[in-house]
Amino acid sequence: MKKPFFYLLLLGGLWFTGQSLYIHAKALLAQQLLERAWQKNQHGENRSRPWPWADTWPLARLRVPRLDIDLIVLAGDSGRTLAFGPGHHFGSAQPGEIGHSIISAHRDTHFRFLQHLRPNDLILLETRHGQTRFRVDSSQVVQRDQAMFYDNKTHAYLHLVTCYPFDALSAGGSQRFIVSAVAQNKPTGPSYAF
Repeated sequence: MKKPFFYLLLLGGLWFTGQSLYIHAKALLAQQLLERAWQKNQHGENRSRPWPWADTWPLARLRVPRLDIDLIVLAGDSGRTLAFGPGHHFGSAQPGEIGHSIISAHRDTHFRFLQHLRPNDLILLETRHGQTRFRVDSSQVVQRDQAMFYDNKTHAYLHLVTCYPFDALSAGGSQRFIVSAVAQNKPTGPSYAF
């Protein structure tokens, strides 16, 4: 009577261990494919998809030297996209261009570091058109439906957005943590209103 129960527990343990290893292997492979697509993008291939069925592509590379952060930013901010990395909100200015560019990611993975950013921290945002240097200006907690970014046709702003609080047990929530940064060098491209 005890042997079948033992084998059942062993089988269950092996199943969960296998699932965990599969998820980690999938995440590592995805990062390699994203890096390859980013390199193609940098060499002139527009909208290079990391895998054939992907509905996103690398749009920018975000670095925070002080925290040793290096992330590929994807086009769009759907739940599927955010599973693989930070995503650019299509309704905002293109990363590095004049206006307000909004990039979001999950608080427990790619944007967990936002809680450690300080005013004046350097953020480097690289696109196929060049690199823009941003300095962190402020951070704030707002209700999800009260985040507002006013139209600006003279400066490039970067807003990094994630759910708040960072240590919440349930996903989502009604609050957002927003880190805002201002471009330090001349932005590229046309003016976009948000």
